Amino acid sequence: MSESYKVVVAGCGGMSNVWIDYAIERADTEIVALVDIKQEFAESMRERKGLNCRTFTDIAEAIEQTGANLVFDVTIPASHFNIASTAMKNGCHVFGEKPLAETPEECKALIQITEETGQSHAVMQNRRFDPRIRALRKIIDTGTIGKPGFVNADFFIGPHFGGFRDTMASPLLLDMAIHTFDQARLILGADPVSVYCHEFNPAGSWYAGSAAAICIFEMSDGSVFNYRGSWCAEGAHTSWESDWRITGEKGTAIWKGHEEPYAEVVAPGEQDGKFIKSFIRIEADQEVIDAHSVRTGHPGCLDEMFQSLQENRRAETDSRDNQYSMAMVNAALESAKTGRKVDIAGFIGQSL
Repeated sequence: MSESYKVVVAGCGGMSNVWIDYAIERADTEIVALVDIKQEFAESMRERKGLNCRTFTDIAEAIEQTGANLVFDVTIPASHFNIASTAMKNGCHVFGEKPLAETPEECKALIQITEETGQSHAVMQNRRFDPRIRALRKIIDTGTIGKPGFVNADFFIGPHFGGFRDTMASPLLLDMAIHTFDQARLILGADPVSVYCHEFNPAGSWYAGSAAAICIFEMSDGSVFNYRGSWCAEGAHTSWESDWRITGEKGTAIWKGHEEPYAEVVAPGEQDGKFIKSFIRIEADQEVIDAHSVRTGHPGCLDEMFQSLQENRRAETDSRDNQYSMAMVNAALESAKTGRKVDIAGFIGQSL
């Protein structure tokens, strides 16, 4: 892989600001084109960012005329398959916003194209890149609470985005829940097996589609992951990272997103016959938090993506791994549609 990156940015909406600003700060990266279905949007973004690049409405034309080797896909979910598949078939690596694609068939096809072309395809999962979630994972990995059995995540926020999300059929599950689902996989080091989901649109919702859901996942480590979410919750918001409670054989781990995680475990000593046992609190390993070298959020995830290219390896959020998080979304949607428990294996493309 070349040590310099010629980037086409596809999609010039609000989220692209983060991606463009990141690229501008890298000495080894040049934005050579901006692409949007409305060329005036691309031209406006070019002017605002002071870029010296061309603008296009067609991704293939942009790649061909600029010699790009990397595409940032910051388009809406419905466009991810076309952008990523076209980019990889035209010799570009792809770093894209979540979700991987909008349908199970498109997700599987993108995995196949990744394998056939040998191009890197990584998906933005920025909530992995937080020192506190790494500290929570260490609590689990080191057996502090014993084997996890029941994992709960609550996500209750009421953002008024406007735009495409307000008209989506499943705005919470398709556009947002993948963050929490992916976090669960990271925290547990486990993959999904099955799901039962009830999706609905509560009173007061400003979304046309279902903005709330309850999901019950069986995981490959034998634990059960319970997700409760609403994207139209006014008041008493959780963090964007969700509120987590993980119960294990010996205790419980807690993480409220904005705060550092901790655990309460059964205290040492004789406790036979006690109706409720005594517990001790164990704080998160501060060394893990302090030593976390990567940046947080989008910059941290992008740093890791670029590093994977430099080291000729798969990114942590490579699409072949991320498909398991996306399968949780697609299987949950299928369960909500059919009203039954759904096995997730059928939503996975090629194995890791």
